[in-house]
Amino acid sequence: MSDWYLGLLPLDTETSPLMEKIAQSLDGVGVERAMDKAFVLTTVSMILKIFMKHIFCLGAVRCWLFCSLIVVSVARSTISRCQHLPLQASGISRGGDIMIGGIFPAHIVAMQGEITFQEEPLTATCQTFAVQNYQWIQAMVFAIEEINNCSTILPNITLGFQIYDTCTMIQWSLKGTLWILSGQDEVIPNFRCQRGLSPAAIIGDSGSTRSILLAHILGLYRFPQISYFSTSPLLSDRNQFPSFFRTIPSDSIQSLGLAQLAIHFGWTWVGIIATDDNYGQLGSQLVQQELIKAEGCVAFKEYILPSRPAKNVFHIVQVIKNSTAKAIVVFTSYPYLPPLLDEIVKQNVTGKIWIASESWSTYSPLSIDKYSKILAGTIGFAIRSGEMASFQKYFTSIRPSTLEGDTFVIKFWEAVFGCQWLPKGTLISEQKTRNCTGAEKLETLPINSMMDFRITYNIYNAVYATAQSLEDLRICMQDRVVPLQEKCANILEFHPWQILHYIKNVRLGREGAETLFDSSGNPPAQYDIVNWQKDPDGTIRHLKVGSYDSSAPPGKTLNVNASAIYWSAGSIQERDVPTSVCSSKCPTGFRKTIMSGKPTCCFKCVPCVLGEISNQSDSIECFVCPWDQWSNENQNKCISKMTDFLSYTETFGVILATISILSSVIPALILGLFICYRNTPIVKASNSHLSYILLLSLTLCFLCSLTFIGYPTQDKCLISQTAFGITFALCISCILAKTIMVVIAFNATKPNSKLRRWTGPKLSYTVIGVSTLIQVILCISWLILSPPFSEKDIHSLPGIIILGCNEGSMVAFWCMLGYLGFLSAISFIVAFLARKLPDSFNEAKFITFSMLAFLSVWVSFIPAYLSTKGKYMVAMEIFAILSSSYSLVCCIFVPKCYIIIFRSKMNTKDYLMGRGARQTKI
Repeated sequence: MSDWYLGLLPLDTETSPLMEKIAQSLDGVGVERAMDKAFVLTTVSMILKIFMKHIFCLGAVRCWLFCSLIVVSVARSTISRCQHLPLQASGISRGGDIMIGGIFPAHIVAMQGEITFQEEPLTATCQTFAVQNYQWIQAMVFAIEEINNCSTILPNITLGFQIYDTCTMIQWSLKGTLWILSGQDEVIPNFRCQRGLSPAAIIGDSGSTRSILLAHILGLYRFPQISYFSTSPLLSDRNQFPSFFRTIPSDSIQSLGLAQLAIHFGWTWVGIIATDDNYGQLGSQLVQQELIKAEGCVAFKEYILPSRPAKNVFHIVQVIKNSTAKAIVVFTSYPYLPPLLDEIVKQNVTGKIWIASESWSTYSPLSIDKYSKILAGTIGFAIRSGEMASFQKYFTSIRPSTLEGDTFVIKFWEAVFGCQWLPKGTLISEQKTRNCTGAEKLETLPINSMMDFRITYNIYNAVYATAQSLEDLRICMQDRVVPLQEKCANILEFHPWQILHYIKNVRLGREGAETLFDSSGNPPAQYDIVNWQKDPDGTIRHLKVGSYDSSAPPGKTLNVNASAIYWSAGSIQERDVPTSVCSSKCPTGFRKTIMSGKPTCCFKCVPCVLGEISNQSDSIECFVCPWDQWSNENQNKCISKMTDFLSYTETFGVILATISILSSVIPALILGLFICYRNTPIVKASNSHLSYILLLSLTLCFLCSLTFIGYPTQDKCLISQTAFGITFALCISCILAKTIMVVIAFNATKPNSKLRRWTGPKLSYTVIGVSTLIQVILCISWLILSPPFSEKDIHSLPGIIILGCNEGSMVAFWCMLGYLGFLSAISFIVAFLARKLPDSFNEAKFITFSMLAFLSVWVSFIPAYLSTKGKYMVAMEIFAILSSSYSLVCCIFVPKCYIIIFRSKMNTKDYLMGRGARQTKI
């Protein structure tokens, strides 16, 4: 057989024993893979059916050779019709007993020719070499060399590698993977065209979108894939990606941590910028969900187009500039940031705090003076760094002369030293830049600032995880034996699905360490929190200021050293944490009210109503104070309510009490005066006994006002209103009796008048007794049925407890007052009718005026009493008592006292009878 069909066996075959013999016959010529399974087996099946009837005519050997020749002829004709598209593979490789593939973005910018559909499109070319990413490539090479030199892992077995440059293009990632699987420059999908084992695993890719595509393909054949920088949560789905693993945590944990970081600093009004791919879309969506769960809000959400990052950056920067949000989560890969940052610098947008995802939080090319003004103060999550001191020594010892076959080292050398390799035939005079000699030394450069051991350490772990899995396969770990095999697999003849079993359970580190991957292929989620701080020379350092560990107990997952953080404030740095809120916090004493049509983070601060408080900022509602407490002036604390009653200790109470006592002395003095002048005509004419009773009742009326002053106890409430009602009933009854007696006395002087027999004191006493008794009965009934009681009124005046007496029954109270009004009205009517009786000293006139004043006071008292509360209501009643009592004293007794003291000549019988009135003027 010729070698044109070498390797044309299918990747996987499930056939009958006869068909497998045919396949083995092809394999026996040294072929490891053949053409498509369905085509070969179908063809063989048809040939067997055609020649089945002739099998007895041919010898077994000749029949077998004949069938084989036909199969080969069909295969030859089929392949001659196939056309392989050229692939310009860009990568490096090194042989070994077992190979490991690597997919890395050695370049980060690719130029794609315009597609016109009229001519063959130009092949995309890589433009910008990523110095830091070359470190990733060397990390894989270093780890493989270290393992090859180690006697404890894979002894007597050499690991080789195949590394391909994706140039951050998804189609190139696919080409590189197929290149590694096919084993030759011309990619033949579904075929392995190289002698030897398939790759043990593929390390890559760096982007989630590219890794998802590769994982779909590699998962078909159970090829282990270990990514060092793909964080999409979609890749945790074991149903879709059964052979995918990663040494970097999933974005589901990072998104939760970024949201917690924003809430930790009080940033509830956050903008989100992400790339329009799997990495950015899913990551930003999870951040948004976690922010909303933590009562935060998203001010805006914009996407960068991965295919054309510069297309919509102007619009994005305008949104950032016009938004009030200062904290912005940027969930994007590092290659897509420079166009956005350039536009931000162009529009001079400052004062924003950038929250970085792990993809760019430690990306050195952004840490330059050009971006320092806007990126200083950036805080974000970074992949936890590991110790790789030996790698730093290895990396600085790199020389182009020692790396034969490494197509990337030339570009790396030109990038870090700013020189150019002189092409053959170039004259010295034609050279525009400094010539690279290869003698330059990396030790002379500030290589430490270029070194990033975060992603590098992930690649280092990925290689060691693969090597440890191969070692476990070699020694055939009995506790993890492959379920489908009765005996251990041969380390030099294993299948991809066999190594996959051991990768799932691989352990790194000391004996008994935890497995590296969980059931979803994810490592433990641990991050460093880094802060971008500006140095005096304008460069930026990525300083670790905290950590995040999802496996820590609740409440301790996030640890931040706030004192080590510097924030950006324009062109300066400060330690005060900036704010990023839609609405400022509501202070204590206020509550939040949602604004219509706005997110929940945008609200108004409304002061609590009287009697309610909020003792925490940003309170959603106000809390009602207990019944005996009231809100203070700032509405943030409940204090004991003030008690309100007319006290003897306050000035107002002292004044009223003093007036009441002094006023009670006046009728007592008049009573003494009347007793002294009891035999004078003016005292006799005013019915001295009734005057004595009236003056005593007036004294009691003045004194009863004292029962309204002081703390309203139960006993005082029972006494005050009844004492007032009875004493005034006695007083008005005396006036009524005096009025009736005046009328009877004047009419009894007429001849043959029958009123003479009523002129005695019995009538007046009867009137006084009956009138007063009715009031007494009313008061007793009131006290029995619904007596007054002391109460604490908390509703009438805000913040004040009014201590007073509840009348018990308002009907009884107004009946008592109404009866007094009735007696007063009768007295006024009778006195008014008798005001013109012929006499020089008609007492009915004075009673008329006194009753008029008395009624005026109490009529005015009713609305004033009902419109006041607390101690002023009590004071109003005392004022009415004193005023009405003074009206009786002044109108009835003051004129008589004036005559007795100052006009003694008028205190004669002749004057009273009208005979001396013409001679003496008052």
